[in-house]
Amino acid sequence: MSSYRADLGAGCRGSEGPRSKWSCRTAWASRVCGGGVPTDEKQVPGLEKEVMITACRGLHPYNMLAPKAASDTKEDANLVPSITNKHVVGCTCEEGNSAVILFWLHKGKTQRCPSCGTHYKLVPQQLNSWLMPAHW
Repeated sequence: MSSYRADLGAGCRGSEGPRSKWSCRTAWASRVCGGGVPTDEKQVPGLEKEVMITACRGLHPYNMLAPKAASDTKEDANLVPSITNKHVVGCTCEEGNSAVILFWLHKGKTQRCPSCGTHYKLVPQQLNSWLMPAHW
């Protein structure tokens, strides 16, 4: 047992032993990485990077946020942007409700939620050129 402790102690001091190998690897790894952990902007790839940059500018390419609430009349309905002629809308009807009522919203007419009667209207939206694949 005493010889084991002596070997362990010898490896932990000086330039010889297993400890020195790790310190060399650590120094090499820090030089390769540039001295720090890369940020999300530096390591995110492709389309995800473009979406992140656009979201940082205040634009929301995939309408990830809920629409701004309107006065809930037929003339001032909640606007739902879409690139197609119809869109599935989910309405929670009341704040804090866990059930979502799904219904189709069609271009050109104001429609109401079948459960609570909230008005929604589909409005056309153009995609940015970088969001559309080349085959469209």
